[in-house]
Amino acid sequence: MASEIEENQRNGIEMEKVTLKYPKMTVEEAYDVQSQTIQRYRDRGDEMVGWKMGLTSVAKQKSMNVEEPIYGRLTNSMKLSTPTLKMENLIHPKVEPEFAFLINKELKGDQLQVKDVWEATKEVYPALEIIDSRYKNFSFTLTDVIADNASSSKFILGKEGFPPEYTDWDNVKVTMFVNGDEVQSGYGKAVLDHPVNSIIELSKMLNRTGLSIKPGMIVLVGAITEAVSVKKGDYLEVNYETLGQLNLNVTD
Repeated sequence: MASEIEENQRNGIEMEKVTLKYPKMTVEEAYDVQSQTIQRYRDRGDEMVGWKMGLTSVAKQKSMNVEEPIYGRLTNSMKLSTPTLKMENLIHPKVEPEFAFLINKELKGDQLQVKDVWEATKEVYPALEIIDSRYKNFSFTLTDVIADNASSSKFILGKEGFPPEYTDWDNVKVTMFVNGDEVQSGYGKAVLDHPVNSIIELSKMLNRTGLSIKPGMIVLVGAITEAVSVKKGDYLEVNYETLGQLNLNVTD
């Protein structure tokens, strides 16, 4: 299963939901598939650089009938070095505005406090995540999406990071424009009431399998607004109040 998913991810090929073949797949098994899939990337020298969180809004959790977020893995090849998104090898990409925490001290266990996270955070960046489920019609169950690395595809960070105490991250307003039209807006509190809570939840979930957030890793903490579908020729501008702006060109 991991081999099939990895091939479809790399080549941008649609596939049927894996639960059609394995309807009894558990969440734990889905995370195992995710891990083995990313190991195939790592075996080719594409190192893991961090984690991402999904389903960090209460509304999304209710829609998926779950009581906690999900996580995925980020590799070096997913990071965009320039604000250009190529549609090549993408299927139905969507863009989400997020915050990215750069961690400089290991975070581990299920008893973390807010102060522990802030002490381990070097900087916080405005960020965009491009999600792209490999499943046909962007349709999947919870275990499907976990196995598919939580729909991870690409991400880009702002040029400047900010110290943890720079602002009230839960009150930062983010506004998205596509081709000049406002399409979404939201506040940092959309991420589990406060973005820092996302890191605590991630550590708690990773701890179940003996994993942790390592120094030097980036964590995308979750979407601040609904995801916006993009296509060739689109131009995105995303304003993060006092944190500046991120732009993205969508090309062939």
